[in-house]
Amino acid sequence: MVPVAPWITTILRPGTGIPFLVTYSLHFITSPASHLSRKPIFALKTHSMKTSAILLLIFILFTSQVNKPSIHELISRQTDEIYDSLVQVRRYFHANPELAGKEAGTQQVIVQYLRKLGMEVDTSIYGHSVVGILHGSKPGRSIAWRADMDALPTEFADNNEFSSTIPGVQHACGHDVHMAIGLGIATILAKNKAVLPGTVYFIFQPEEETFKGAKNMIAHGLFSKIHPEELYGLHVTPFPAGQIMVKPGEMFAYQKGISIRLKNDVSEAAGSLLSKQIYEALSRRKPGARPWEIQHIIDTAAGLMNPGTMYKDYLIMDEHFRIFTDRTELVLESDLYETNKANLETIIPKITALINTTQFKDNLVSVSFTHGNPIVQNDTRLTNEAIKELNKIYGPGLMVPDYGQVPYFNDDFTYFQQKVPGVYFFLGGSNFQRKVIAMNHAPDFKVDESCIRVGIKTFSSLLVQRLIERN
Repeated sequence: MVPVAPWITTILRPGTGIPFLVTYSLHFITSPASHLSRKPIFALKTHSMKTSAILLLIFILFTSQVNKPSIHELISRQTDEIYDSLVQVRRYFHANPELAGKEAGTQQVIVQYLRKLGMEVDTSIYGHSVVGILHGSKPGRSIAWRADMDALPTEFADNNEFSSTIPGVQHACGHDVHMAIGLGIATILAKNKAVLPGTVYFIFQPEEETFKGAKNMIAHGLFSKIHPEELYGLHVTPFPAGQIMVKPGEMFAYQKGISIRLKNDVSEAAGSLLSKQIYEALSRRKPGARPWEIQHIIDTAAGLMNPGTMYKDYLIMDEHFRIFTDRTELVLESDLYETNKANLETIIPKITALINTTQFKDNLVSVSFTHGNPIVQNDTRLTNEAIKELNKIYGPGLMVPDYGQVPYFNDDFTYFQQKVPGVYFFLGGSNFQRKVIAMNHAPDFKVDESCIRVGIKTFSSLLVQRLIERN
């Protein structure tokens, strides 16, 4: 008889609640009859049958807990189970895209899906928005997940097998993927709501492409109906499929439209020369960097993931200004992208000072910003906590650091962040070997659908972890 392992456990002394230690061993027993088969029989070396029974029960309970999968292992398995169905949901959205303000069919699909999960659903807030509400088994933290819904007006070719059936309209920004992931996360959390505290709000937001949806949902009382303490969302990007990138603070460059008005006795040719002077005076970038070439954000040497990225510390402008006459004035307009918020307030004084050194100083009427939206600003504490938690759950290889700011793009998720601390992630959707490039708003936009699996699994785990850690 060979001991397998000594065990020391703590149980409560009957009738007292006082713990005491019990030491015992498991043994293999082989009888002459079982000698050839060598089948092991577990036995407990104890002092009484009663004690043996108690220890056997403890052993069974202990081993059952050892073999029980963690909540995140369960999420991974459940994600695999629903993955194919969510791919089909994504393909339906892709084949039936709807423009901003016209997302009625999309809304109907989302509502039906959430109601089948047993969720409370609210469609009364604004336009074609949908808010699904999942209540856990007991009070706790309140969290929101956001997915945008609308498609783009575009004549780009759609070479997917499930291509758009609506002429001139296409999900060329990945919102079909965002909705599929959002519904997938809702499914996973609904499956596990019996063990979850708190409340989760699933915000499906219309009109992101026009930068109106989030603002209008807030204006129509979104946060008087729901009260999340934290908010999360993502966007598909051209990084490798499944790669996740995030950082605290600004994810995009600040965007401003600039307008210079001159008395129209200045010719358009002279205005063009002045615009070149302004461009050269304001533009700033690292030597040799070309941050206006957005396709390089995925480059390992110069892109966002490199500490020496060319997508930081820059001000870039449209070199060719729009020049036109408005009544009695010559107007020069351009769009600029600046990574440093503090520099924004210096731009108009710099342009004014420059013009005052030229022959056009007496022709200057005004210099002003014509437009500019706020940009996505990730909450520092929540972002760092999310990175730490996801690295702990799925390993440090999952998250990729972001060292820059993307020009040209933005997301009205920023308006939600002004009300609720939030984190916005980049999720890679490209497969370069298969020539699947998820470059948003670009011809031949395609997504490797494996990123849907990663998105559902990863962010289901994040939300669950945020819910249970407080309890």
